[in-house]
Amino acid sequence: MTATVTEQVFRLPDLGEGLTEAEILQWRVNVGDFVTVDQVVVEVETAKAAVDVPIPMAGKVVRLYGEPGTSVAVGAPLIAVAVPDERYREEERAGSGNVLVGYGTGGGGGRSRRRARVRQRQDEQPAASGPGKAASSSKSDPLLGPVSALEGGVSGAVVPSVSTSRLAGTPQAGEAAKPAETAGGKASGPGRKTAAKRMGEVPRVISPLVRRLAEEHGVDLTLVTPTGPRGVVLRRDVEAAIAASRNAETAQPEVAPAAAAPSHESAEAERVPLVGVRRAIAEKLSRSRREIPDATTWVDVDATALVELKESINRACPDARIGMLALLARICVVGLRRFPELNAYVDVERQEIVRLPHINLGFAAQTDRGLVVPVVHDAHRLTLAELAARLRELTADARDGKLTPQQLTGGTFTLNNYGVFGVDGSTPIINHPEAAMLGVGRIADRPWGYEGEVRLRKVTQLSFTFDHRVCDGGVAGGFLRFVADCVERPEVLITHL
Repeated sequence: MTATVTEQVFRLPDLGEGLTEAEILQWRVNVGDFVTVDQVVVEVETAKAAVDVPIPMAGKVVRLYGEPGTSVAVGAPLIAVAVPDERYREEERAGSGNVLVGYGTGGGGGRSRRRARVRQRQDEQPAASGPGKAASSSKSDPLLGPVSALEGGVSGAVVPSVSTSRLAGTPQAGEAAKPAETAGGKASGPGRKTAAKRMGEVPRVISPLVRRLAEEHGVDLTLVTPTGPRGVVLRRDVEAAIAASRNAETAQPEVAPAAAAPSHESAEAERVPLVGVRRAIAEKLSRSRREIPDATTWVDVDATALVELKESINRACPDARIGMLALLARICVVGLRRFPELNAYVDVERQEIVRLPHINLGFAAQTDRGLVVPVVHDAHRLTLAELAARLRELTADARDGKLTPQQLTGGTFTLNNYGVFGVDGSTPIINHPEAAMLGVGRIADRPWGYEGEVRLRKVTQLSFTFDHRVCDGGVAGGFLRFVADCVERPEVLITHL
């Protein structure tokens, strides 16, 4: 007796606070593959990082909702899996071990997608099939029985307020599938794309992100040459069309050879779309500037003793691999314990200052994808060696683009070591909704008064930016002075551990 099959739709889960959509980078499975619970099925890119998304169900993949480059909203269909009812109930009872926000093993509806697959198959038959000749190729599947031979492809993206079958050129219910025709009325094989563009056909599977970019710049998508798989128009295709249009507008008329002057390349402004990580950074920093009345204070400190302490620890415990960032992070944790007013945020709606019992220490990290702020959660519970190890792990993941949304959110205080760029000082923008940020400049040899003499010492500048709503200058100055004392005399730090 054949087991009853239920099709379950897995939707894009909540990937963290503030994230509403993600772009598909690559599928890890194909239609027809069998997947297990918590198997990674797709890699997506959010505004913060690239994320591997596992699936909380087991069965056979029957549909992928989107090509690489497609933007998918949180809660939108991502992949459909066919499972026997018995197997699905067993997986549901067992539960998924997944830890991503919004995951659960409960499935969506059980509606069949076979009609959609048949319509897609009709649309993609070779021109040689001819009008009125339906495709009959099929194969038998041990789970679903006879299935379409086109299940090895991707079904198309979900586009809000637009029919996906129309975007993909798939006939609606009741319509016959017809090959594209030329002006003469016959199928032209390779000429189908040209004919389709003359007829105003919208290219296949346009992501909301790409469509919005085209609309903002007045790009006619029917004139864009797609470079994505299966004729999909990607973001780079629209950007190329924008650049070509700009060049055409700025082109000067040709000068007759007799009057031609020496040619000079004209400088042209470059326009970079504000998308992805850069857009997320811009929105967060703009909100910080709008909402937080910040103030900055700074002090120069002699860091010679702290540098010597670092070198001494690494000689005694080489496996600990203690860096200056770890020492400064430990100082910040101790300082926040002494000045809890700064480990807080302002609840604007309730007009309250919320002081937090835990310290989640963020630190700024520059990567190829832009500036990110990984967070060491519960930093107050870690030893110096544990804190150093955690900082190394997060830094490596940030550079590789492997940080999860959880590792990028929830910070209560940020440490910014901009000295790695060779600069002495800065007035940083607070990482909203936090209340303060400590900045550290480069450590350089400078003349410094020491024991009654002017000597070369390891000097750095500390800058402290704080939300003036949570405290006044006395608290901010007290915190900065405590940090400076720990840098100049590490025994102060040891005393308060």
